Amino acid sequence: MRVVRVLHEGDCRYGLADEDSVTLISDEPFAAWEPEGVLPLRSAHLLAPSTPTKVVCVGLNYRTHIAEMGHDMPAEPVIFMKPSTAVTGPGALIPVPPWAGRVDHEAELAVVIGRRTHQATPQQAAANVLGFTCANDVTARDIQKRDGQWTRAKGFDGFCPLGPWVETDVDPSALTLECLVNGEVRQRALTSDMLFDPYTLVSFISQSMSLVPGDVVLTGTPGGIGRLQDGDTVEVRISGIGSLVNPVGAA
Repeated sequence: MRVVRVLHEGDCRYGLADEDSVTLISDEPFAAWEPEGVLPLRSAHLLAPSTPTKVVCVGLNYRTHIAEMGHDMPAEPVIFMKPSTAVTGPGALIPVPPWAGRVDHEAELAVVIGRRTHQATPQQAAANVLGFTCANDVTARDIQKRDGQWTRAKGFDGFCPLGPWVETDVDPSALTLECLVNGEVRQRALTSDMLFDPYTLVSFISQSMSLVPGDVVLTGTPGGIGRLQDGDTVEVRISGIGSLVNPVGAA
């Protein structure tokens, strides 16, 4: 099942998508709902498929990225957060503030939480996940280095594209993750290359904070991060899920 959010007649609505159409539903996918009409998928205005209270991110979860950043291998997941205001959807502009210096793409698999999760085991975490989507953990690299921590560099409005939908029926352990800029492959990895798998990450995070329906966990990026510039088009592509495409422009 593919869960989408769409802008329809001025309202933000949830729906279920297939190859050709979107069936609007009466409530959030975390609640009881009824079908309420059908739209053509090709003309649907897709939004970020979730509206999280928080985006919890994992750094240094692929060996190739750890090597390119010059860090030691972590003994446990390294987590940080993006504000909900960073979230944007398919086709939305990724802003490049001229004073921010280098702004990079970071393609990631995102987990969308379906039920409240607190101090869960990995098995319980798996049962509480709604599904998975594509994410781009956009980062102002100069600010990250200057600040010595990651919140400001990763927290700009528009620095967390998500989409195009939440795929509920996919095995997250064996997916191909790619990032393309202007059609050129910049990043490519298998999710099996993660140090900590998605359900272990959700379990780990839930030991210190509750995750609620709609919250998002970003699972880390592989090696190959690179600069985005005004006029670029960046695509995050994950097998079994879909493709998230965003233009890049000056803020």
